[in-house]
Amino acid sequence: MDAASPLYRGMDQPTLEREYNARESVASYEAEHARYVAESERVRQGHVAKRDIVYDRQSGEMLDLYPAGEGSPVFLWIHGGYWRGGSKDDNAFAAGGLTAHGISVAVMNYTLAPEAGIGEIVRQVRSAVAWLRKNGAEHGLDVGKIHVGGSSAGGHLAGMVLADDWLDAFDLPSGVIGTVLALSGLHELSPLQHTQVNGWMRFDAASIAENSPIRRIPKKSGARLIASVGGLETGEFIRQTQDYAAAWQAAGHAARVIDMPSHNHFNIALSLCEPDGVLVEAVCASIVRDAQGETV
Repeated sequence: MDAASPLYRGMDQPTLEREYNARESVASYEAEHARYVAESERVRQGHVAKRDIVYDRQSGEMLDLYPAGEGSPVFLWIHGGYWRGGSKDDNAFAAGGLTAHGISVAVMNYTLAPEAGIGEIVRQVRSAVAWLRKNGAEHGLDVGKIHVGGSSAGGHLAGMVLADDWLDAFDLPSGVIGTVLALSGLHELSPLQHTQVNGWMRFDAASIAENSPIRRIPKKSGARLIASVGGLETGEFIRQTQDYAAAWQAAGHAARVIDMPSHNHFNIALSLCEPDGVLVEAVCASIVRDAQGETV
């Protein structure tokens, strides 16, 4: 097929490549990543963390826990990087703002592509949720609800925590998922088949259907979705977030969409290091509602 032929929503291959190339959407990806590293180091210097806890025996993958006090709620952060980059080490910044409000934060690693496929990466994230539920009390956490967030590929993985039909396989009760923060998420995977991303993800029809959060919205859910995307991001990243939030609300579930008009694909997540940031305040307020037993 000619590269100029429409492949997805009327877009040809070069257009899709531009729309889904997050690094090219900012003036300097290197500068953005350097801020991740610097803020993560600042958080590590200012917090006593429990490092390198193995949460998944099958893969040996680990998380770092930034405790915020006995009986505190816990928020699991999932890094982005198109499933092939990033780590808990350069995402410690996500603990900065929430721990200031008494919320413990776990920052996880997962096996990166192409060593792991999308199904295995999703399994590992769910395993981290299960580990926190079953072991978090030993670390002083309130595990009545597990709260989750992620950005970009991490936003996709957060959406897969909201998906249906996986809790039983991990021996988890219904209603265990509380607030989920999905930033700049990739909630429909099919357009990525036509981009460079498919070179390391090797998507096919079955893996796309199984792992696209917008296709896996449950009929019933007590979880709260907070969705956001930077106003400076590409049209497709913006549409993906809008479509997913709309579908979640159409299913009758609780959702809040937060506008971040001056943020790009990278610094939207970095705002979690700000105790008075709008995303931190939204997550905190939602977790309080969860603790109070509010259902909407």
